Amino acid sequence: VYICHALTGDAHAAGYHEGADRPGWWDNLIGPGKPIDTNRWFVVSSNLLGGCSGTTGPSSIDPETGRRYALDFPLLSIADFVTVHRRLGQHLGIAGWAAAVGGSLGGMQVLDWALTHPEEIDNAVIVAASSRLTAQNIAFSAVGRHAIMRDSQFHGGRFHEHGASPDRGLSVARMMAHITYLSDAAFAEKFGRQAQRQELSRNFGVDFAVESYLEYQGQRFLSRFDALSYLYLSRAMDYYDAFADEGALDALVADPVNTLVMSFDSDWRYSTKDSRRIVRHLEGAGVPTTFREVQSPWGHDSFLLELEPYHATIHAFLDRAWERR
Repeated sequence: VYICHALTGDAHAAGYHEGADRPGWWDNLIGPGKPIDTNRWFVVSSNLLGGCSGTTGPSSIDPETGRRYALDFPLLSIADFVTVHRRLGQHLGIAGWAAAVGGSLGGMQVLDWALTHPEEIDNAVIVAASSRLTAQNIAFSAVGRHAIMRDSQFHGGRFHEHGASPDRGLSVARMMAHITYLSDAAFAEKFGRQAQRQELSRNFGVDFAVESYLEYQGQRFLSRFDALSYLYLSRAMDYYDAFADEGALDALVADPVNTLVMSFDSDWRYSTKDSRRIVRHLEGAGVPTTFREVQSPWGHDSFLLELEPYHATIHAFLDRAWERR
């Protein structure tokens, strides 16, 4: 089973890696007896092309110049991500996958894999994803990139050479993104109008708990993510349009992949409407497709949480895949 990670994820999908103080980002989903049951399935996850956790990206050294690629790195596509996943499988001697599974940007990769090389995967699980970003989502990404590129420490993307880093811009980009990952109900439940301290300062500092949370998320992000990777990966998402080409479904129609599409009712980043668009295209082409909308108050981040209906649906889908093998 191949796991495709989201925008700011990495290959550490489950379990504890050496030196890590926390389990992988999908540890509640992957493991013995869990929906992706490692007593049954051998699980592979890798870092995205263009990311900053090991696979070549814009902050890697260009062997031709000895300098970091920076903005000379080529723009990427979802198809490029899938190409690298496929090359890894070939390197490992794996001719085909029982399933490809991903949430958010990971789900977009799974969709693209199913559309372009369906002969390589038997089952696809697409969670909280979209076949194309809405204008609103493109706008969110644009503001995040704007914050990074207008940071005085960005230096035209050559900030490493200046011993600098656009930390303020990257932190703001992450703060804004986090707002889109939670629903209004989730913010109300977690924070409400709770003050950060007993007495409000009545100035422009951090007075509310939600402000403190966003500050923390922004600062924490700086230690594990690269500003250039954020630019490149978010831009790849903007350009993706799975069904734009007239023959987009031809390969999948010829070699159908059993597909599960899931959404969460409070996710306004990649809404149920986005998931239903995927389902409509797949079902219209005769692709065997299962759809499930899960009720959850936690918004887009629900795909990372241990929610019984969500996990039970994936468990049942992969149980059927096991029986068909």
